[in-house]
Amino acid sequence: MTTHTPLPIDLGEEVAAALAAGDSIVALESNVITHGLPYPDNALTARKVEDAVRAGGAVPATIGIDAGRIIVGMGERDIDRFASTPGIPKVSSRDLPVILARGGTGATTVASSLVAAELAGITFFSSAGIGGVHRGAETTMDISADLVQFTRSKVAVVCAGAKNILDLKLTLEFLETHCVPLITYRSDDFPAFYCLSSGLRSPHRIDDENVIARTVDHHWALGGAGGVVIATPPREEDAIDRDEAEAAIEQALVTARRDGVSGNAITKYLMRAVDELTGGRTAEANMAVLISTAEAGGRLAAAYARHVRDLVAVS
Repeated sequence: MTTHTPLPIDLGEEVAAALAAGDSIVALESNVITHGLPYPDNALTARKVEDAVRAGGAVPATIGIDAGRIIVGMGERDIDRFASTPGIPKVSSRDLPVILARGGTGATTVASSLVAAELAGITFFSSAGIGGVHRGAETTMDISADLVQFTRSKVAVVCAGAKNILDLKLTLEFLETHCVPLITYRSDDFPAFYCLSSGLRSPHRIDDENVIARTVDHHWALGGAGGVVIATPPREEDAIDRDEAEAAIEQALVTARRDGVSGNAITKYLMRAVDELTGGRTAEANMAVLISTAEAGGRLAAAYARHVRDLVAVS
């Protein structure tokens, strides 16, 4: 008989109460706090994102790793400490067992947040732009762990598409190959983070939140091993023109090659370089998209919770 060390998971009071009541919850990553804006703007943004989830009708559950424990539902003090403490490492799903075994502290990515969310019994997660297949992956094999985790964790992911520094066509190909359902909410096209459209058509557009709830439920009822990706575009007033963003990305890629930047460092480098080239506009758009996507995530999670309650009521 195989035995395992009990996983150290601490639920915030609000999250624990919502789980017990069957209320809607949206999981959130903490990497955007530690590796995004400077303090105190990062803490302020994290609170705005949580408020947006509440405005959508759900309870926010920001996830972090603290002293070897998974915190699902970080409190204000936790968020402020993560926001103001330099050097907190980024923890992806491959790093989780090591960090937990060592009693370490870390900020969760999309991938590790999905692992924690599923363990806690949370079925919805929100992020601005997911990871994907990097440009040049034909030779580098650089593919985000986010995509692989989508095939493993039964959590619906609400996002504004994938980051436009990626190869979005290959990202969609990966999702199709691995049978991850992809829906766009109120858009014909797959969005590109802070751009309304990637120029690629979505395989499925659904405007009705109740139909999305049934789609997620049917995926798991059919034996789907992983999650469902639900992409919702940014608000038009927050969006960056796609051609302008692409020109900045191409220029940033040239400087990245010149500076020898690759691997795990490339995403942060490109995001900052593009922001500089656009005069700070993409950072502002990023913050706005985090908030608008979180609000949509709250609405969709609430619709799913209602769907589950209706099923229980008629059974």
